[in-house]
Amino acid sequence: MTSKIFEDVNEYRHSDLASKYRSTAGSQQDVDASVIDGLMTKLERDGYVIIDKLISEEQLQRIRSEAKALLPPLTGRNNFEGEKTQRLYSVIEKTLCCNPLVEHPLILGLLDRIMQPNYLLSQLQMINILPGEAQQPIHYDDGFYPIPRPRPPYGAATVWAIEDFTEDNGATVAIPGSHHWGDRLPSADDRQVSAVMPAGSVIFFLGTLWHGGGENRSQHNRLAVTAQYCEPWCRPQENFSLSTSIPRVKQCSEHIQRLLGYSIHPPFMGFVDGKHPKRLLED
Repeated sequence: MTSKIFEDVNEYRHSDLASKYRSTAGSQQDVDASVIDGLMTKLERDGYVIIDKLISEEQLQRIRSEAKALLPPLTGRNNFEGEKTQRLYSVIEKTLCCNPLVEHPLILGLLDRIMQPNYLLSQLQMINILPGEAQQPIHYDDGFYPIPRPRPPYGAATVWAIEDFTEDNGATVAIPGSHHWGDRLPSADDRQVSAVMPAGSVIFFLGTLWHGGGENRSQHNRLAVTAQYCEPWCRPQENFSLSTSIPRVKQCSEHIQRLLGYSIHPPFMGFVDGKHPKRLLED
């Protein structure tokens, strides 16, 4: 077998060295480029965009049913998790009902514009805000990467409304344009916008956008699914290699497997024993 000869280090750094398992980044179902263009214009201006009714009532009913069975009775351990908020972690190990949201072609199409190929899933949760919950502290999601702002986002996130998001029940709040900020912090003078949207809709926002869960002043729960993504060279928040078993990963689609880290970012980031991690999924 003839070995590959690289002319310079840049060629080496950007070469997919995999042989059997080539990258499948960008191989999802095509979405009209003009649709992505329109959403990107809003995203670049405001730092977020709301997309109405992307998933069916059948999907919503399945997620609601699974959430009812799986959400823990205990609420958060602090005001960031939410002292009146239920959170389900290690979602994929417990249910596959949220996978269609994680790998929705329109969401992947937006991520393809924002991040380098082979970006990763950073975390996945079900979040159920109960009546009486206070507003979550305003934050930006990729703030744990210790690189000064202003800078490009190293992550992006979705919050899917599994039930209607209203002004009163804890709809996500965002500060438009705050993804452009440097080291300044939010103040009482900054305009906060609530992501009011019907069930089945999603708010997609950049990792540098200041936002938070809203106050639930209603008598009803606010159920959501949130998926966060990160650049392929960043460490994800959730350690999926430990939280998701190999038998479970085998049940997932090619896209989900790639997002969970069963992929290589050129030239070799993500290898296992010098080989492609998808070899771990072979029978």
